[in-house]
Amino acid sequence: MLPGSALAQTGSDWQLYKQRFVTPEGRVIDSFNKISHSEGQGWGMLFAQANDDAATFESLWRWTRKNLARKDSRLFAWRYDSRVVPAVNDLNNASDGDVLIAWALFKAATRWGNSNYAAASAAIRRDIHQLLIRQFAGYTVLLPGLNGFHSDSYVDINLSYWVIPAFNDFAALEPDQHWQALVRDGQKLLALSRFGETRLPTDWIRLDQNASVAPTPDKPSRFSYDAVRIPMYFIWGKALTAELEQPFLAFWPQNAVIADWVDVTSGERAAYPASNGIKAVQALLHGESGILAQPLVAEDDYYASSLLMLSKLAAQSALTQVTAR
Repeated sequence: MLPGSALAQTGSDWQLYKQRFVTPEGRVIDSFNKISHSEGQGWGMLFAQANDDAATFESLWRWTRKNLARKDSRLFAWRYDSRVVPAVNDLNNASDGDVLIAWALFKAATRWGNSNYAAASAAIRRDIHQLLIRQFAGYTVLLPGLNGFHSDSYVDINLSYWVIPAFNDFAALEPDQHWQALVRDGQKLLALSRFGETRLPTDWIRLDQNASVAPTPDKPSRFSYDAVRIPMYFIWGKALTAELEQPFLAFWPQNAVIADWVDVTSGERAAYPASNGIKAVQALLHGESGILAQPLVAEDDYYASSLLMLSKLAAQSALTQVTAR
């Protein structure tokens, strides 16, 4: 059980996060890659909402609409790089960014009674549902983007894009849509995606027309920076069963020093330890306070800081559910 003290630093965390990664215009900057992306905007909006920071939320949403909104749908271009012209030179979307933005808008509408946010969330959800959710090989799947991830014979999926707590909230709003099917089939696909000796999922997974899964051939076969989010989102959405959590528990023993990534095919592991963000997911998985009881630190980059903030929100959600009971 995570003690309440694990969450005591969230307010100061947000102030440091804003100072380091959010510009006055509302752009979240990935400090490692020096770019911005729809995922980061969605995370920033979630953090602003969770910290009751309406002004920053509005600036984040305004910048996202102005710079990433696509003209053909209510989805968002995935990448913004101010060093090139045009700054958005790839109009493809990333479905996790779309989901996160829609979820943040829904939560903000609920917190602040803002009907414009509610309408925007509904419009984004509609296009996610119509354009990105498919039935394939007997599963309900979320396409990672509009272009480049599927053919008649396969679909490439990324289970870290399955933001389970968002799907749960969307299912409560729209029970006739496919949100709950995404949760159910995400669990089934995660159970199947146990590769190599570690039995871990890879960042990218290919589902073929015969309902077989394997690491996507043209991607590194790693449990790495994407896939580390899977247990966090599944815990947050109360979808990580005892059976599903076993490979993660085995790879990340309680309080152990853990590697940043592992190649599930070769067994090669990173020669450097995991970031504080990944350690936060480890602590969340084991129900221990650990790093979750510590404040954000200035030495961590955008991604590690974001994972820590997200893990604290997941822990807070779990604590709130227990308290409510």
